[in-house]
Amino acid sequence: MHRYTIIVFWSDEDAAWVADVPDLKSCSAFGKSPEEAVAEVRIAMNAWLAAARDAGLPIPKPLYHPHIEAAE
Repeated sequence: MHRYTIIVFWSDEDAAWVADVPDLKSCSAFGKSPEEAVAEVRIAMNAWLAAARDAGLPIPKPLYHPHIEAAE
């Protein structure tokens, strides 16, 4: 399985945690906790990839790598 970056953040607008996969267009999910959002987005990722395969579309390579600075 491809290793895609998952970004998790709180959305005041949705009053929920959001997990987003930048490499898979419009692939995101909500949860009551960060862990729930990640679990839901993993389901969404599998569905996204299966739909792309079924449609004969190319599977994107993981390209997004956030820059993380270490705290001093």
